[in-house]
Amino acid sequence: MYAGKMKAHMLSVNKSLIFLFLLLSTAGVLAYEYREMQGQNAELSREIARLETVQSEQERAQQEVSERLSAALLSLAENLDVAKGEQDALRSSLQSEQQKAQALASQLGQVSGTVQTLEKLKNTDEELLQKYSKVYFLNEHYIPVRLSRIEPAYVFDVKMPKKELQVHASVWPYLKKLMDAADKAVGEDILIISAFRSFGTQEALKSHYVVTYGAGTANQFSADQGYSEHQLGTTVDFTTINTGTDFDAFEKTNSYTWLVKNAHKYGFTLSYPKGNAFYEYEPWHWRFVGVEFATYMYNNGKHFYDLEQREIDKYLVSIFD
Repeated sequence: MYAGKMKAHMLSVNKSLIFLFLLLSTAGVLAYEYREMQGQNAELSREIARLETVQSEQERAQQEVSERLSAALLSLAENLDVAKGEQDALRSSLQSEQQKAQALASQLGQVSGTVQTLEKLKNTDEELLQKYSKVYFLNEHYIPVRLSRIEPAYVFDVKMPKKELQVHASVWPYLKKLMDAADKAVGEDILIISAFRSFGTQEALKSHYVVTYGAGTANQFSADQGYSEHQLGTTVDFTTINTGTDFDAFEKTNSYTWLVKNAHKYGFTLSYPKGNAFYEYEPWHWRFVGVEFATYMYNNGKHFYDLEQREIDKYLVSIFD
């Protein structure tokens, strides 16, 4: 019985020892694992600390980059402002120089134009736009620098062969175009019955009129020598085949109607319209004064002898333009 109790007691002791052994073994394992975990935790803490350090360094680097970039942008903006100011100054200076150049060019153009105008005036006979007809006198030696023969087809004469008439050489191209246009538009031949007359020819003609009609009557329709527009070579008397020497009848022709509306386009104007203060109305007597001047008078309802000489003189430079 005692042996049994001892055996039971020993068994209980062994169980306790086994339990203690197992407990101690478990504790050892747990202690090992705990140490391992602590080591891992320490390693993790060091890694976290390293990463935080890296992040901090990156943030500092980014901050430095940002600050440098901001400084660079600010400097660039300042440089752009300076460059823009310099560009504006250069643009303003360039515009100023361009304005000066344009002003200079304009002045040079004006000077050049003035020189050309003076040169044209120098080479243009100033007598061509003078007011004659009892106002201005041409001496017996005056004759146009150059005269052109009017083609026979444009001349009226009661005798055969056709007489030779002359006109100022620079006027003839305008006169020919006028007559061609009139013939085409009207359908009847407009012809020239009188053109250039020298001082001597006018003197003889006036003497004939005085003998035929008397001085008082002759002075109403014929100029004295030296006062006739015909001596300039720029003036012609028109007629038609049917009108002939019946000058008064020319007013009733279609050719006259056409001349009133169109002669200015070719530089011609009616010298002695109705109501003029110099001679009787002469619908056949037309004087070349240049396209610009003739057009001005036509558009403004004016006549040559209504104007002051100083106003007329402005058109001398353009008489053959």
